[in-house]
Formats: sequence, structure tokens, C-alpha cells
Amino acid sequence: MTDARPLLYGKLAGWFHLLTAPADYEPEAALAAKLIRENATGEVQSLLELGSGGGNNASHLKQWFACTLSDLSPEMLALSRTLNPECEHILGDMRTMRLGRTFDGVYVHDAIMYMTTEADLAATFETAFVHTRPGGVAVFVPDCVRESFEPETSHGGHDGEARALRYLMWVTDPNPKDSAYDVDFAIVLHEEGQPSRAVHDHHVFGLFPRETWLRLLRSAGFEATSFAPSGLHGSRCQEVFVARKPL
Repeated sequence: MTDARPLLYGKLAGWFHLLTAPADYEPEAALAAKLIRENATGEVQSLLELGSGGGNNASHLKQWFACTLSDLSPEMLALSRTLNPECEHILGDMRTMRLGRTFDGVYVHDAIMYMTTEADLAATFETAFVHTRPGGVAVFVPDCVRESFEPETSHGGHDGEARALRYLMWVTDPNPKDSAYDVDFAIVLHEEGQPSRAVHDHHVFGLFPRETWLRLLRSAGFEATSFAPSGLHGSRCQEVFVARKPL
């Protein structure tokens, strides 16, 4: 059977920290922690991250919270365990996962971008709602909303021990009338003593107006607001949604 997942979350998962380094996530993780603590009622000790990936956010969040990390990719969870062995890791789909317990905070970073329909987005908000205690807060950090989307190209990568990765990322929107856009990665992998190799990895991201986000969050039961953060050095974050579960 062909693996239809993006390569970065399957065959190339072991390279992920050379594509995007854990240290790069500190500003957004600190912002999320601040928003959860400032907006929650009562003490904040526990956090559930949906779509936790390679554990980059959790490597910072765990200094403030006891973190439970969930992701759809076993390979990414395995990578996260190397970075965050003290955190609980759970294999699960953010649209359907039910743990039967609640947390003081819920965090969803850019994994939310893989929700390409309103139904998927609403299902994720429902998962977040049922796992947030009354008075708790969920924070969602998409790459963009429809109003802030811009096609772009960018590049980056990092050196590791005896290997390195560089990438070119190309963001396009072939059909501005639908709720998705394309992200293509051209990735060059170098391993000491081996010829360099290049791979292409294609991703499809969801794209919704700000009002759709707020409407669906409120339909899920949250009290929701959004804002555009500023002063986050090196961050691609353009929109943050803060959702409080009523007491």
C-alpha cells in the first residue's frame, strides 16, 4: 500500500529537526503559555497539544505545564520522545480523539493547517472543547487565515551531526475560490560519505476566513477571540485564536 502522507511525517520524519529546529519555536510557545495562563480561570498545570509533531513546541511548553502530546504520525511521536521523554505521547487524530479526561489548556499549532474543510475544522474544535476543563483555554495558531494569506517562497534548513538538510518552500493557491492551498518543498539531504539527494514533498493546507474560525469555535461552545501578534522574532505566526470554555 502506498503511503499517502507527506514525506516529512513518514519516511523523512527523522530529518524533521533539521528542517525546523526546536529552538525556533520558543517565541510562539511562550506566547501560547502566556495566553493560556492569563485567560484561564484557576491554576494552569496540564496541557494537551493536538498535532504535536516532532515535539518542538513541547520542548518549551513543558517548562510550564505537564504536557500530553498527540499526533497522527507514529514516526513523529517517536521523534518527539527523543526530545521530550518526560511527556506523555498518544497516537491520535485531532478530529476524533477522545481521552476521557480534561486539561487546563489545549494547544494546536500549525498542524491545524491540515484541516481543509469546515467539517474537519469543526471536528478539531470539538475535540479541543471536550478536552478543555470548564474555565480552561484552548489556543490555535494557524499559519494564516484567508485575509492574511500571501503566496511566497522561502528557504532554510540546518546542519546536524554528519548530515544536513536544506529546503525551498513554495506556497501557491491554484484555486482562490476553494478552502485549500498548496505547499511544495524541494528538499536536499546530505549525509557524510553519501551522495546528496533531492526529494519533493507536497502538502495541502486549509484556508478559511477569520469569521469562519470564530463562528466554528463559538459553535463548539467556546468564547473565542482572535488577534494578530507582534514582536515574535523569527515567527511566521500571523493569527492567534484564544478560546475559553465557559464555567
